[in-house]
Amino acid sequence: MNPQAKLIFVTSLLLGTTITISSNHWVMAWTGLEINTLAILPLISKSHHPRAIEAATKYFLVQATASTLVLFSSMTNAWYTGQWDITQLTHPTSSLILTAAISMKLGLVPFHFWFPEVLQGSPIITGLLLSTAMKFPPITLLYMTSLSLNPALLTTLAILSVALGGWMGLNQTQTRKIMAFSSISHLGWMAIILVYYPKITLLNFYLYAMMTAAVFLTLNSMKVLNLSMLMTAWTKAPSLSTILLLTLLSLAGLPPMTGFLPKWLIIQELTKQDMAPAAIIISLLSLLGLFFYLRLAYCATITLPPHTTNHMKQWHTNKPINPSIAVLTTLSIMLLPISPMLATII
Repeated sequence: MNPQAKLIFVTSLLLGTTITISSNHWVMAWTGLEINTLAILPLISKSHHPRAIEAATKYFLVQATASTLVLFSSMTNAWYTGQWDITQLTHPTSSLILTAAISMKLGLVPFHFWFPEVLQGSPIITGLLLSTAMKFPPITLLYMTSLSLNPALLTTLAILSVALGGWMGLNQTQTRKIMAFSSISHLGWMAIILVYYPKITLLNFYLYAMMTAAVFLTLNSMKVLNLSMLMTAWTKAPSLSTILLLTLLSLAGLPPMTGFLPKWLIIQELTKQDMAPAAIIISLLSLLGLFFYLRLAYCATITLPPHTTNHMKQWHTNKPINPSIAVLTTLSIMLLPISPMLATII
């Protein structure tokens, strides 16, 4: 892709995100979401492969539908209450429509079908943007309207997302699809706590984005697209494979790594809100996700394929690790152990 064109699209992404997260009016928020959608489409379809074109088409149709529902929800609220302010979404029907629209934008169950397909058809770096940056504006809208949302509906969507994200990720062999189902599962954790403690939702999103960025950048450096390629990666890049192992374990939420922090806080807050059954269910369902993270980690570091004749012989080159991968991995592993120390410094 032409560097000038790429610069325009990335700048538009930043502009759209900034407009949405800083707006008070629904029409401005909708405008930012539309700019985001239009800016990411060329980045999805830049390879001109039929699968990439299909992914871009699916993404456009889903996001256009969701944006229409956002506008419809805000217009219904304005019709009944005379308010266009995002924080004044008080009408129950508008709240339900908005929850459906944002669930569609994020890929929460039952509006998740588009997300794995779009991620599989996109390049790895575009997949990283779709999993992290593109989810930030809708989550900020949920954060601003969290007082008006229906807790029972969000809890149901959250538990279904964690369950389906875990179950459907079990039999996947493509790394991008596994990361898509991982994203759906993590979104369930964010949704369940949104009404009770919105700041934990944002913290969870920031930590998830950091760990996912570390995994995607490592996979991009190793040029790994599926599990069979991952099995031969240890001999080519042992340091990157070790980094991938640790980051995946953190993403799974194993203590004492960073990924355990949001899960710990969410379970603690749910228990305080007399929602211990929901906390138990979502904790047990996250074990499904743990299984496929361990499967990825096992393929990356422990297995060596019995026959390498099917694979082109790769030269073992000691290329330096990208500094951003090193920083993100360190944060993904060490943020929870050093957080008490940071709290004392602050």
